[in-house]
Amino acid sequence: MKIIFMGTPDFSVGTLDALVRAGHEITLVVSQPDKPKGRGHELAPSAVKTAALRHGLKVFQPKKLRDPETVKVLEDTPADVIVVIAYGQIVPPAVLHMKKYGCINVHGSLLPKYRGAAPIQWAVIDGEKESGVTIMQMDEGLDTGDMLLKGTVALEEKETSGSLFEKISALGASLCVEALEKLEKGELKPEKQGESTTEYAKMLTKEMGELDFRRSAAELERLIRGLNPWPSAYTRLGDKTLKIWAADVCGKKDEGAACGEITEVAKDAFYVACGEGTLKITELQLQGKKRMDAAAFLRGYHLEPGQRLG
Repeated sequence: MKIIFMGTPDFSVGTLDALVRAGHEITLVVSQPDKPKGRGHELAPSAVKTAALRHGLKVFQPKKLRDPETVKVLEDTPADVIVVIAYGQIVPPAVLHMKKYGCINVHGSLLPKYRGAAPIQWAVIDGEKESGVTIMQMDEGLDTGDMLLKGTVALEEKETSGSLFEKISALGASLCVEALEKLEKGELKPEKQGESTTEYAKMLTKEMGELDFRRSAAELERLIRGLNPWPSAYTRLGDKTLKIWAADVCGKKDEGAACGEITEVAKDAFYVACGEGTLKITELQLQGKKRMDAAAFLRGYHLEPGQRLG
């Protein structure tokens, strides 16, 4: 098939690579404009643009997808279908129905659950046992189109959003290739979505990472994993930010301990009282220092029971 591919971050690259390997003709790759990065604020290409250039594909980077000039470029580009995966802008109606098979989206959840921008992270934060990918025929709503194909992945006990990202990215790539093959043969049966049983998977912010030890240890442990690698969970130790990269849930909270109070310091971990239960901190990063396990941290930094975090 002739395909216009629309995507921007790392999550989209696996699908682009898979479509090229499957022999599809990618007539145009549409990605977000280069953005300034690093201390020098030099313009850097998106992950998808980098991958597209590696494959020798034509790249188009409009500022706004709904501009008439942009729509005209897409109209003039021969394609049977437009594949959209984490592009970063809302696709306007003029583009949705432009090509023979419309716009197909690769979404990182089992729709109708976790519609929105951050489905992978919220599945971890909410303690889901499984997640997956839905190939969807896009409509004018936000992730509300007919479902064409689904695949599931199990979440491990210590799944992070980073590890789940890798699983779902790989699954999305293979499912997209399968869906396009079946679409061309007329073998797909679109399925209407029901009502979502979860909250909208809103975008993450750095502020979400601040640990409120009045919450349960179980909730905080899931939050830590769901915000790993970005934006990361954190608290305060004295006047410095302390990122928490990994933790375990322990038993009951020590009677009389305040929320956020360190109740025990061992050789390889320290324990923090929560609203319900206790959090065992096993991997962290003090402001200005490298990420390390708690054992390495405690060899160079003295903590005592009774100290408070936050």
